[in-house]
Amino acid sequence: MLIIPAIDLKDGQCVRLRQGLMEDTTVFSDDPCEMAARWINEGARRLHLVDLNGAFEGKPVNAECVHQITRKFPDLPVQIGGGIRNIDIANAYIEAGVSYLIIGTMAVTHPQFVSDLCKEFPGKVIVGLDANNGLVATDGWANQTDLHVIELSKKFEQHGVTSIVYTDIARDGMMLGVNVSATTELAINTTIPIIASGGITNLDDIAALLKNAHHGIIGAITGRAIYEGSLDFSDAQRMSDIYDS
Repeated sequence: MLIIPAIDLKDGQCVRLRQGLMEDTTVFSDDPCEMAARWINEGARRLHLVDLNGAFEGKPVNAECVHQITRKFPDLPVQIGGGIRNIDIANAYIEAGVSYLIIGTMAVTHPQFVSDLCKEFPGKVIVGLDANNGLVATDGWANQTDLHVIELSKKFEQHGVTSIVYTDIARDGMMLGVNVSATTELAINTTIPIIASGGITNLDDIAALLKNAHHGIIGAITGRAIYEGSLDFSDAQRMSDIYDS
C-alpha cells in the first residue's frame, strides 16, 4: 500500500482544510515545491495535489504551482485534482508531466467525461469520490447529492478508471481516524482499486488499512497528520512496505 502525501494548494500556498471548508484553513508552507521536496526526501513515491481554488471555481487556479513541482521532480508520479472540467485542461496537465488526473465533480455530473478521458489518456484517470455518510458531494464539497458512493463507483468499472480516491468528508482534516469500515466496504463492492483519504491520524490508522488492503485498498493519502507530526511519513511507508513483503 502506497502512502501518499497531500499538498493542497490555495492561493499559491500549501494548506489543509477542515471538512473542506475554505474558511477553516491552516497554512503549512508558502512554497509548495519546497514541501514536495520534503516528502520526496522522506521517501514519497507519489504526491497527491489538489487545486482547492480550482475545485470551487471550476478551472485551474494553482496550475503554475503544479507545473513547478512536475518540472523539478520529473520522475515522480503526481496526481492532481481540482478544476479539471474539460479535455484541454486535462491535456495541459498531462503535457506538464502530471501522471494522474483526478476527476471529482465532473465524474458525478458528466460521467461521459470520465469515459472520454480514459480513452484519451489510458491509465491516467482517477475518479475522486467525496462522501458524507455515504452520499457523494461535489463542487469542493459545497453541494450534497443523493448518490451513494458504492452505487456510483460501480458505474465507472467499465470506463478504464485506474483507481478511486475515496474521501470521508466528515473526517477529512479532523484527525479523527480514517473510516476503515466505509473504505473497506467500497473496496469490496467495486473492482476498481481504492485509495483511502480523510482522517488518517497515526500509525494505528495505517495498520488498520493494511489489514484490509487485500480487498483492494492500494494507497492512503495523508495530510494534516504528517504536517502536524502525529504521523511520521517515513514510518508509515516503512510499515506498509514491510506488511506488503
